[in-house]
Amino acid sequence: MNELLKINYETEQPTVSARDLHAGLEIKSKYADWFKNMSTYGFTENEDYMTVSKNLENGGRIIEHFISVDMAKQICMIQRNEKGRQYRQYFLDIEKAWNTPEQIFARALKMADQQIEKLKASNASLVEDVQRMRPKEVFADAVSVSNTCILIGELAKILKQNGVDIGQNRLFTWMRENRFLISRKGTDYNMPTQRSMEAGLFEIKERTINNPDGSVRITKTVLVTGKGQQYFVNKFLK
Repeated sequence: MNELLKINYETEQPTVSARDLHAGLEIKSKYADWFKNMSTYGFTENEDYMTVSKNLENGGRIIEHFISVDMAKQICMIQRNEKGRQYRQYFLDIEKAWNTPEQIFARALKMADQQIEKLKASNASLVEDVQRMRPKEVFADAVSVSNTCILIGELAKILKQNGVDIGQNRLFTWMRENRFLISRKGTDYNMPTQRSMEAGLFEIKERTINNPDGSVRITKTVLVTGKGQQYFVNKFLK
């Protein structure tokens, strides 16, 4: 995949420079005016984007914004031109690669490795226990402290990769039958039950979208928390 824009993977979620995106999309208006206009489409500072002030060599200052890939994807859709379509597809591919079971597993193992090194340094007697840990155990422990939430479909892929014969649709059905998700038809269908939310197994991401005709719609996405990933992985593996 050709790199249209540099992606920063050092944060909890991948981000890109809004200024670089502005240049890549070949926007004619000034960056400050453009970003101010884009940020009114239901985006939240410190959640969808961060504002950073940088010093210039000539003594001046410049304002930079680092936005999530999800925000960048939606901004590209708003542009409604070929450049916007091209960059949106690029971000879709980045997002898809970031959320593959392999990448989630790799991030969890990396976090586990960091924890292992801390344990080795603080208490040499724990080395034997560390060596005993298998990848499935490491993964389950790592995601419990992770801030990365994933879709239920991605959880199904992780379970499948670890020997559980289940797919996305069957996992949804299982969660409804076991009262983790609401089974009654209506606006709350497939939303987490009250007990699931109180247990910290899921979170609901809401986004307000301004339609071109001036109307507003709210979308809800159910995500499995790190604690929820550990809970379901352990439950199925046992």
